[in-house]
Amino acid sequence: MMTLTDSAATQLARLLANRASGARSGLRLAVRRGGCAGWQYEMNVADAEPGDAVIEQDGARLIVAADSVEKLRGCEVDYSDDLTDAGFKIHNPNASRSCGCGTSFETKGEPAPENDLSGESCGNS
Repeated sequence: MMTLTDSAATQLARLLANRASGARSGLRLAVRRGGCAGWQYEMNVADAEPGDAVIEQDGARLIVAADSVEKLRGCEVDYSDDLTDAGFKIHNPNASRSCGCGTSFETKGEPAPENDLSGESCGNS
């Protein structure tokens, strides 16, 4: 399924504790049409919905939206704390290319969406 690096698990557990999230809450990850490469990642703190996959590790809870599992299968979620770019990063083996900012991607073996979004700015839907 998906994995969390130690760094991501630590930061996610800290985030959930700081937000005083409920016991069922976690970082919910989904994929939606949009961005400059065709698909974009969507992340928010939320409860799992019916059919979602839930991954728990070291006090962290990652929730993968049911309709996004196939596009995220085998992904690794990491946390980077660089001076210019801090946050959760997704390393997706299903992506044939990604945009420069890393928030959108194109999948292997899948045609570009009918509404070609290649001219849009990164992260826009």
